[in-house]
Amino acid sequence: MSGATALQAIDRNAVDGLDWPRIEADLDAVGCAATGPLLDTGECAPLRGLYDDDARFRSRIVMARHGFGRGEYKYYSRPLPDPIARLRPALYERLVPLANRWNEAMGIDVRYPAGHDAFLARCHEAGQVRPTPLLLKYGPGDYNCLHQDLYGEHVFPLQVAILLSEPGMDFTGGEFVLTEQRPRMQSRAEVVSLRQGEGVVFAVHTRPVRGTRGTYRVNLRHGVSRVRSGERFTTGIIFHDAK
Repeated sequence: MSGATALQAIDRNAVDGLDWPRIEADLDAVGCAATGPLLDTGECAPLRGLYDDDARFRSRIVMARHGFGRGEYKYYSRPLPDPIARLRPALYERLVPLANRWNEAMGIDVRYPAGHDAFLARCHEAGQVRPTPLLLKYGPGDYNCLHQDLYGEHVFPLQVAILLSEPGMDFTGGEFVLTEQRPRMQSRAEVVSLRQGEGVVFAVHTRPVRGTRGTYRVNLRHGVSRVRSGERFTTGIIFHDAK
């Protein structure tokens, strides 16, 4: 087994070892779920350290310039950093059955292939060729407005964010927030607390909810509350590519 293949197997085993029945139950119930550890501290620090190496990124976004909030983020260029390149297909393969089940429940005809490479080929054929995994950096007073990461016709309905900094040590504040807009009802908010290296899986756009008259769709947006002190780094794994 080559070194790269061995590393892929390690990540796949780590992903397969997560509590998927609980993760799927949480996603069905509230639209998001903490994963538990996806990266160890030895992997988090090098990813944070990439931020100042512009050669590793295709673009930089300063949120305040676009009304997105405060803080900034960069989209990785290819090749993706090793941990992201290995986790992206492994997580996709565990999430694709849920994604297809959700679409069926919502009456959406789209179905996703079992392998991530096949899904990316679908994106690329439609002109969505730019990689979307990203690295986000927040300082004191920074925050991320509620939003959805939609980059073209083809959208995988789930994504993952992994916290690369340690709460209470590297930063305070900065909680992950998900809001759900329900028909003819007030919006509901969900806050997820993570430790360094842990991830949260969440709905990108819509999810099905079972009601007394059948299943209906709810609309979701995610963001980050205000960072009160320190620096907060997060890496995001989005499974569709962008135009």
